Amino acid sequence: MKAMSLAAALAFGTCLSAPANAQTTTETAPMDLTFERVFASPGLDGPTPRKVKLSPDGRYLTVLRNRAADRERYDLWAYDRNAGEWAMLVDSEVLGSGRELSEEEKMQRERARVGSLKGIIDYQWTEDGTGVLVPLDGDLYLARVGGEVVRLTDTEESELNPALSNTGSHVSFVRDRQLWVGETGGEAAPITPREGEAVRWGEAEFVAQEEMGRMTGYWWSPDDRRIAVERFDESMVGIVTRAAIGATGTRVFDQRYPVAGSENADVELYVMDPDGENRVKVDLAAHQEPGIYTEGDPTDFYLARVDWAPDGSALYVQRQNREQTVLDMLRVDPETGAVSPVFTEKAAVADYWINLGDDYKLLQDGSLVWWSERDGFGHLYRYSADDGWKDARQLTRGSFVVTKLVGVDQAAERLFYLATSEEDPLEQHIYALDYADPSAQPLQLTESGFTHTATMDGTGQTLVIIRSNDDTPPQSYIADQEGQRLAWIEENALDADHPYAPYLASHRPTQYGTIPAEDGTPLHWEMITPEMEPGKRYPVYYYHYSGPGPQIVNRGWNGALPQAIVDRGYIWFALDNRGSNYRGVAFEQPIYRAMGGVEVRDQKAGAEYLRTLDFVDPDKIAVDGWSYGGYMTLKQLQADPGLYAAGISGAPVTRWELYDTHYTERYMGTPQDDGAAYDAASAIPDATKISDPLLIIHGMADDNVVFENATEIISAMQEANVPFEMMLYPGYTHRVSGEQISPHRYNTVFRFLESHGVTPPE
Repeated sequence: MKAMSLAAALAFGTCLSAPANAQTTTETAPMDLTFERVFASPGLDGPTPRKVKLSPDGRYLTVLRNRAADRERYDLWAYDRNAGEWAMLVDSEVLGSGRELSEEEKMQRERARVGSLKGIIDYQWTEDGTGVLVPLDGDLYLARVGGEVVRLTDTEESELNPALSNTGSHVSFVRDRQLWVGETGGEAAPITPREGEAVRWGEAEFVAQEEMGRMTGYWWSPDDRRIAVERFDESMVGIVTRAAIGATGTRVFDQRYPVAGSENADVELYVMDPDGENRVKVDLAAHQEPGIYTEGDPTDFYLARVDWAPDGSALYVQRQNREQTVLDMLRVDPETGAVSPVFTEKAAVADYWINLGDDYKLLQDGSLVWWSERDGFGHLYRYSADDGWKDARQLTRGSFVVTKLVGVDQAAERLFYLATSEEDPLEQHIYALDYADPSAQPLQLTESGFTHTATMDGTGQTLVIIRSNDDTPPQSYIADQEGQRLAWIEENALDADHPYAPYLASHRPTQYGTIPAEDGTPLHWEMITPEMEPGKRYPVYYYHYSGPGPQIVNRGWNGALPQAIVDRGYIWFALDNRGSNYRGVAFEQPIYRAMGGVEVRDQKAGAEYLRTLDFVDPDKIAVDGWSYGGYMTLKQLQADPGLYAAGISGAPVTRWELYDTHYTERYMGTPQDDGAAYDAASAIPDATKISDPLLIIHGMADDNVVFENATEIISAMQEANVPFEMMLYPGYTHRVSGEQISPHRYNTVFRFLESHGVTPPE
């Protein structure tokens, strides 16, 4: 008989937010959305809880909840199951010092894509469930459930990457390039040396944070006996002088930024005791396959992932070669640092790469659940401990993509995963699978008509599910292992009290369809149209990202911004080209060493399709993109003069030699090996051929797509007397957003379109 799950214990007929009634709408006169309201508080998406967690004893459900009056400020709330009540556990304004974050923490938040958030952005429960570790305003606090708050640090420097050890006996963090450790509630001390400005301990290097999804540089063993700690030396990395030009002054930062084809930081890994003693170095260059490292350099690799075996007996390290075509799993003896190879994962096909992820799990029985694209789609496999991980049995298969390993119930030998629907790649659902039974079939746990994401507790008992669709903003709830909802966290019903209620009457439905690419591949699009009058033709706001990674077209909630654009009389349109995510290897592969090629042609197919529609004004199709999308706007205007009425290029990469190693080389190789591909992909050579109206937007303190990308194309066009328009944002990074800045940006875009006649019909 199974023990009662935490989820079952929570099912006592109560709702954690509003009563679980059916969604209702309020009939009101249509009210147009303004950009000012879209970005104001309260957010029109409704409450958006973050970091939902259960306390170790299961009594409390905790979330970070944003304020109605300040949508970007989060406080820590707890639901007491015994009392059946919500309470604010930590008020970020009362507890916080208001101290400005260090530049290091600001940049780390930018790389984690939480740079706009304020207050509490993360927290961690103590092992005994009596309190939480709360980072706030650069310092650390231990907040007890009973109300007591202990301040653990009070310094001008930020405490980066704070963590409780696995047993909760120690607190650790990075300060001033060193790893600090102390007993919980006691004084912390550095356990690694101070080695100058270029050497850092306990942090992830720039490309690991920005491109690899690895934000930490140290890992506690399960029993707290040892810590694995990264050391990196970036003295050999080139410097980009980043001028953070602000409204009232300029600060200059010499940022170590490894551009494509240049040297990366030298990364090492050590294992040590919590006091820094008994330190051993891991030989990360051991057992390498000959010829896979750039120019034969045995240190030219990426430290991709580090994980402890569940019993602490070994450390498992994923090492990726510089070309990102080979990934080695290595086993490390934590006492000696000795390394032995376990298995090697290679790119699924020639002229492809390995997509890193966190969708794997080391199990208590010594086996491994592993994600791989080896059959052409991202699927789950199981390596057995019985044969020393020599062969992997495929657990999921089909023409769909497993997008997340959600959790594993090891006692029941059952795993839970998120995947695109084989029938509809625009929806994602949660599935359960008995992984020990080769004949078992996956069971879909979530309702069709929504797209989902989920997390799970460490034992695989409780699902926290978030769902949405075109007409339903994100809803979050707790579910049991069968997917049955036990209690809402935020029902977020579109009732009379919802912030979006005044705009429901003018809410327009989303339409979907496909068009064929040049090779016949179906390309999915979505469209929202205003209420149209027969015989009239309407302008199109053609949004695109176009780069590898994000799936733009899906059946989830789009938010209020597209509706505000539609309210202005524009058609909102988006299309996912080849190279984007969640369609398998064959769909992504065409961009290999050919950026700015197939994506341009696929987006052109979208524009040509729009021109066939009798309600579209074929002379008023404007494209707008940010980052890779900004780059694509430039390439589209260069490739097809006259096809687009205007283009908005936000924070564009203009020459790939200016972007970082890990991202760029994954798709393009290095400039030294394939200079012709870089030349073809550059937006600079044909910049002077742009004849359609162009608006360039860039944050002047951008540390991701550095400002030189903008200045280079600006200079080329000015020197050739080619007209364009420009909006720069002093002090803003790659994230140009905020309650006032965001509407300024979009008002600028639509004033630009109106000035060039890209306007709705009279």
